[in-house]
Amino acid sequence: MTGILCLRKPEGITSFQAVRKVRGITGEKKAGHCGTLDPDATGVLPVMLGGATRFLEFLPTTPKQYRAVMKLGVVTDTLDLSGTVLETREVSAGREEILPVLDEFRGDILQVPPMYSALKKDGVRLYDLARQGVEVEREARPVTIFELELLPDGTDGTDPSNGEYVLDVTCSGGTYIRTLIDDIGATLGCGASMAALLRTQVGVFTLDRAVTLEDLEDARDAGTLDERVMPLEEALRFLDAVTVTGPQGNRFRNGGELSLDRLLFPETPDDGALLRVLTPDNEFLGLGEVCRETGTLTVRRVFVNR
Repeated sequence: MTGILCLRKPEGITSFQAVRKVRGITGEKKAGHCGTLDPDATGVLPVMLGGATRFLEFLPTTPKQYRAVMKLGVVTDTLDLSGTVLETREVSAGREEILPVLDEFRGDILQVPPMYSALKKDGVRLYDLARQGVEVEREARPVTIFELELLPDGTDGTDPSNGEYVLDVTCSGGTYIRTLIDDIGATLGCGASMAALLRTQVGVFTLDRAVTLEDLEDARDAGTLDERVMPLEEALRFLDAVTVTGPQGNRFRNGGELSLDRLLFPETPDDGALLRVLTPDNEFLGLGEVCRETGTLTVRRVFVNR
């Protein structure tokens, strides 16, 4: 089985465990995910199956969209409510105080990654060091917050009187929503932790197209699993395409570069551009890269439907 599943990851399992469950349901041994979610987070987790796994690096993972519950007045070691509470503080801030603070976090900002994260320091995962009680210095990294909105009071059953507010965030890859909320809390002076996180979009994958593990089990039992799988090319349609002849397609399949002078382009592609390579029947062959220096379209990936 080859293609992509837009999975709605449930709470309480890691992204790796979610992929393992998908393997068990689909019977596809070769599977991988893009855009890791924390165990307590839910929502969109794209899972590549079969031959699609070879194209993981080419999938767009930005923008990412999240809906997060922010709990004011609580500071934890993990920056979310799954961790150990380090401090509780009185909360005097409300909507009127939160709104101007959000302005400070829109656009290009710097974030210090949390200790409880999968990043490595000298080859060791930060969360492994954190569990040993070790804290190391982390360099601030640039991220972009494209949109940051405070939703109406009471959204998703939250209670402002209990310091609970909901944020919708659209951001670049590498952004930690836990850190964003912790930084907002620090600016407000009362501290804050993330109480819940739902990812609603990763690149072209959106929550309205996501399926649950239970959905997949039902589809397997009904013999309709293929209907749940997105063709790989659909996720790559943000790239321009070039149609090749039969002989050119055979050469490409075997790893051979193609002369740009013998290809027809609607517009002259830029040097280094990635292109979807199609047969006259619109069969997807893989991805080629334009090399102006050699005048060729070189093979980046050949698609094998297995």
